[in-house]
Amino acid sequence: MTREELDLLEEAAGAWRPRDRSGAVKGHPAWHDLDDTARRRAFVETTRLRALEAALDPDGLSSTGHAVLQRIRGR
Repeated sequence: MTREELDLLEEAAGAWRPRDRSGAVKGHPAWHDLDDTARRRAFVETTRLRALEAALDPDGLSSTGHAVLQRIRGR
């Protein structure tokens, strides 16, 4: 895997996601630049990262879990 592909994989696996004007979450742009194999790797890495986040969190939530609850609670 090239350095560029590794950078894209890291971006796609991260927690940040862009939003549209209405606030809806969109897919990460890096995801679209990955081939099928790299997308599978990004999915596996994302799953691993969210499990680590949840294990370290006192409430057992990942960054995604916290973001969802914030949206539900209107914050």
